Amino acid sequence: MIVTPIDFIKESKTGIKIIDVRTPAEFNHAHFPNAVNLPLLNEEERKIIGITFKQQGREAAIIKGFELVGHKFSGFIKAALKIAPEKKILVYCWRGGLRSNILAWLLQTSGFRVTLLKGGYKSFRNWALATINESKKVIVIGGKTGCGKTEILNHLKKKSQQVIDLEKLASHRGSAFGSIGLPEQPSNEQFENLLALEWYDADENKILFLENESRRIGKIVIPQNVFELMRSANVMEISADKEQRTKRILDEYGKYGTEILIEKTKKIADKLGGLRLKEAIVYLENNQLENWCEMMLEYYDKQYTHSSHQRNPQTIVKSKADITNLDKACEHILKEINECFDIRK
Repeated sequence: MIVTPIDFIKESKTGIKIIDVRTPAEFNHAHFPNAVNLPLLNEEERKIIGITFKQQGREAAIIKGFELVGHKFSGFIKAALKIAPEKKILVYCWRGGLRSNILAWLLQTSGFRVTLLKGGYKSFRNWALATINESKKVIVIGGKTGCGKTEILNHLKKKSQQVIDLEKLASHRGSAFGSIGLPEQPSNEQFENLLALEWYDADENKILFLENESRRIGKIVIPQNVFELMRSANVMEISADKEQRTKRILDEYGKYGTEILIEKTKKIADKLGGLRLKEAIVYLENNQLENWCEMMLEYYDKQYTHSSHQRNPQTIVKSKADITNLDKACEHILKEINECFDIRK
């Protein structure tokens, strides 16, 4: 069975395992989220097939393909059985051509129910790019560093609100310190793939909550359409006193030790200036984390204020929610949104 990207996505949501038969290099760059890589060809073999196709045509390329991978057939079947012991599988390659068709034929002869992605990864990628260009009814949760924006978003999600956590998808918290304790960031293309699936699931007639971000989250660049929606959206600005913010930041980052904090602090050396950088490092070396944190808050508060001034002030509402009680805070925020914004637009 050959299906469109939309139907492929629907099938994947039923729990059917996904196999990407492209090379490890292709897969590692970007892939359909949650797919498992089972490369039919290695990089050199793929080049040979490509040359054969160009010089001798499709039939010769198919014969060469079987010649190169025939001795691996039993291994592919064993690997597929480990991935999908129930013998239901989704398969794709780059353009839905030779590689995926060979594996589909092999697995079908072994009793698998195989579903192929029409047009392969390329068609999914085109779908992803089109999807993240669709408009949504965005409201941004803003506020200074350490005020609990991510906690609010997570709690809104628990209360059945539509939320996309861009920092989670990017595996980065969005500051010079944002990579600490997190896995390596995905490629920008993979980030867009992850985002597209969540963007597609978001009902365009309901509010979609996003956290206030700059255009870049670590090395990730937020897609133009999504960023423009965020910058023009209404903002619910969360506040917290400096003591709460300091505690939250130290709870999150203080456990990683002064060495890594010094390394990350040096990344904003140009913005801090030489004297301030030296002062910050001395605080860390002397385990004066609260003093270091106060300096960082001063820097990031200026960054936030500058960014806020680029927005239409009429789109920003300062929330009176007390985030020490997340249940009540979220209820209050939803009430404020209804009172302050025309959410029918």
